[in-house]
Amino acid sequence: MAQVEITFQPEGKRAKVESGCTILEAVKLLGVDLTIVCGGEGRCGKCKVIIEDQNCISSLSDIERKLLPGHLISAGYRLACFTGVYGPTTVRIPEESRTGKQRLQVEGIDTRVVPDPTVRKFFLKMTAPTMDDIRSDIDRLLEALASGFGLKAIRVSYNVIPFLPSLLRENNWKVTAVVWNGEKVIAVEGGDTVDRNFGYAIDIGTTKLAGYLLDLRKGKVMAVESLMNPQIPFGEDVITRITHAGKGKKEQGELQEAVVGGLNKMLERLLDKTGVKPEEVYETVAVGNTAMHHLFLNLCPKFLGLSPYPPVIKKGINVKARELGIKINQNGNVYVLPIIAGFVGADSVADVLATEIYKNDEPTLTIDVGTNTEIIMGNKEWMIGCSCASGPAFEGAHIKHGMRAATGAIERVRIDPVTQEVTYKTIDNAKPCGICGSAIVDVPGELLKAGIIDVRGIFNQALSTPRLRKSEGIWEFVIAWKDETAMGKDVVVTQKDLGEIQLAKAAIYTGVAILMKEAKITEADIEKVLIAGAFGFYIDPDSARIIGMYPEIPLSKVKAVGNSAGTGARMALVSRKARQTCNQISRDVKYVELANDPVFQSIYMNAYFLPNAELNKWPETCGLLKRLGRYPETLPPIIQS
Repeated sequence: MAQVEITFQPEGKRAKVESGCTILEAVKLLGVDLTIVCGGEGRCGKCKVIIEDQNCISSLSDIERKLLPGHLISAGYRLACFTGVYGPTTVRIPEESRTGKQRLQVEGIDTRVVPDPTVRKFFLKMTAPTMDDIRSDIDRLLEALASGFGLKAIRVSYNVIPFLPSLLRENNWKVTAVVWNGEKVIAVEGGDTVDRNFGYAIDIGTTKLAGYLLDLRKGKVMAVESLMNPQIPFGEDVITRITHAGKGKKEQGELQEAVVGGLNKMLERLLDKTGVKPEEVYETVAVGNTAMHHLFLNLCPKFLGLSPYPPVIKKGINVKARELGIKINQNGNVYVLPIIAGFVGADSVADVLATEIYKNDEPTLTIDVGTNTEIIMGNKEWMIGCSCASGPAFEGAHIKHGMRAATGAIERVRIDPVTQEVTYKTIDNAKPCGICGSAIVDVPGELLKAGIIDVRGIFNQALSTPRLRKSEGIWEFVIAWKDETAMGKDVVVTQKDLGEIQLAKAAIYTGVAILMKEAKITEADIEKVLIAGAFGFYIDPDSARIIGMYPEIPLSKVKAVGNSAGTGARMALVSRKARQTCNQISRDVKYVELANDPVFQSIYMNAYFLPNAELNKWPETCGLLKRLGRYPETLPPIIQS
């Protein structure tokens, strides 16, 4: 088939692709910076590109006519997923379609564990063979481990054996044996290298990867790296990726290779920072939600997306690093923490391990907000958990000017309740080019307090302010005027956007409410609320409470814990006891299927209001609305359980 050249600006990347290839396929090939939410299914409209000369591309599709406003089509905008290339083409990525420099939260709480790694190193001084002692080299090695350190019934990895004779003699029979889990020699090194014992902890998030290089003897982090998950071009949410992987082994393999490539890239950077050699990294511990867990292990995830959402495996699993393609020591081990259920994964187990809610006397609530929000509640006597289909609104998807937390994203919004004027803060203080999750939480609360919307989330159309207007039949509110922005267009929040936010926050509240009902406790019984993950680290707890994301719990009890999943991974890397605790957590957490609860629908519908239709349960928020004159004269209808 004929090939054509495609060039991407402003990056200047170019390649020859097969005629008829879509722009999205070329984006994946070259690793071009382009926002792709739905994985190329034509549902999100985020992969907008500009093509000035449209003679060498496919004609406009019905999907594009539906998702692109007329003025953008006139300006040369197309969707990368539906545009085929048939001749030399230059594609410009507009500012609003670029992910930019992503802000990735990798740090979490500091939970101390006593170092007791699975990998240990032993310095051996052995005797050379003689005519009176003709034991094999392997027997000498194993007997030295048994007599010197009490290690018996040890096996030796085959890959160690071919080079052992020369290594022993070149080092005068003084070597270091690397032993995994007290049962297998995975490496033998010349001289005393006991101090050189390293491990790699990884948190595989849907959006980001976080990697940590640790000194296993000391249990200390030596360096930290992060990276956008390279699977994003296949879809920004887990369902889209599950769907892609479910097409066949080839597609499943593409996702596994993509994430492993990213993990190896982070590892390479960590090694460059520290001077550690890849062969000195003997073990990797990985966590991630259940979908990421399956895709990393190259397990078929198809049935995670189909009721009743069963995982392939629940228990923790050890896999040889070379079988997964992780470029640590060739005989190194990869341990993946156990999961809880189809949509409550190893990252939730790590959250519980790191926050230690299983040790508390009083109930603690952990909320890890994302496309699927995982919630665990409990104490040392009991733990229950669920997953909420909160959707991708807080990650910017389905929001007109939503974007990830990258350079230029508006991350904080305040609206004067008297003048309705807006102040905002952007990441890196750059010109705004969209709104990220923390501001997406701010906006409805600020609009409510300013009287611009009511408790139903509906714009007050009688309000006189140039910021509130109707565009293409939809009401919207201007957050940033076009002369302030990076793309020369107003950044707005629409009535449809508000609906998406209300659906997302209602899902999270419903999860918390049903868990409280299941546990027979009230808000007053909850000792702490821990908000986990990058999103939770940056949101304003007050804004989240005002819109009803979680029950009206005193803000003094609410704490952001950062990437606690990464903390849990590090703990499991350096402590065998921590791994045992993870196995116990996986068994102890009772999974609750929200949709099976008879009052799910009524709780969810009431939670759609701001903060909730049952306003009597929100005394502080209602008191604030009354002081501002925003309390409704007519209360919204309450859906009875």
